[in-house]
Amino acid sequence: MPVTRTAPRPAEEPDRGAVTVEAALGICSVIAVFALALAGTGALVDHLRCTDAAVAAARLVARGERARVDEVVGRLAPSGAALAVQVDGDVVRTEVSVPLPAQLPGRWLHARAVAVLEPGVDGQEVR
Repeated sequence: MPVTRTAPRPAEEPDRGAVTVEAALGICSVIAVFALALAGTGALVDHLRCTDAAVAAARLVARGERARVDEVVGRLAPSGAALAVQVDGDVVRTEVSVPLPAQLPGRWLHARAVAVLEPGVDGQEVR
């Protein structure tokens, strides 16, 4: 019986479209990583703003300027931030919290600051 040979198929024929799929997956992965990096950078900036607001609030309360606390925190902290102030004896503790973006795990960013009351300032509870 004679052996008949069939012509081999070209090598690129079975892989048709594979490079397109790999490129699409690669581009989607790069975009997802970039979006998460942007969300993380935004969360970092929000945390720094919360820290600045907590420090400013602690200093203002320690100096007895409680009327300006909400205004300054509203200016320094991201929108939607919540302020908590606690005065224990001569120690002032402040905490500024803001919700995280939906893309990131967790629920809130918290920044805390501590200050000592200035001489002559009464230590009444603020909130």
